[in-house]
Amino acid sequence: MTEAHPRHSLDPLIHRPVALSIVAALDAVDEADFATVRDLVLVSDSTLSKQVAALEAAGYVAVRKTFVGRRGKTYLSMTPAGRNAFRAHMDALLKIAGRTARST
Repeated sequence: MTEAHPRHSLDPLIHRPVALSIVAALDAVDEADFATVRDLVLVSDSTLSKQVAALEAAGYVAVRKTFVGRRGKTYLSMTPAGRNAFRAHMDALLKIAGRTARST
């Protein structure tokens, strides 16, 4: 029996370009505020909010809301499950790239 292709290890949620950009940005830090992630990923507030909601529902991202005076501030961080999923996804991508490079 042959080994399964690494594409089967890709996470469909993380594979989406904006979600991948978000988790890559968050993997590098303990926590980041919403505006910083928005500016790093170059998306609108609405787009970031929708993607973060999906990542939060999957248990990959934690959202923490605070108030500074009367203004709300939102912080994002990766959960341990999110870090594991991101790293497994990246490993699968590297295996795919390595397999393709060897076959040419």
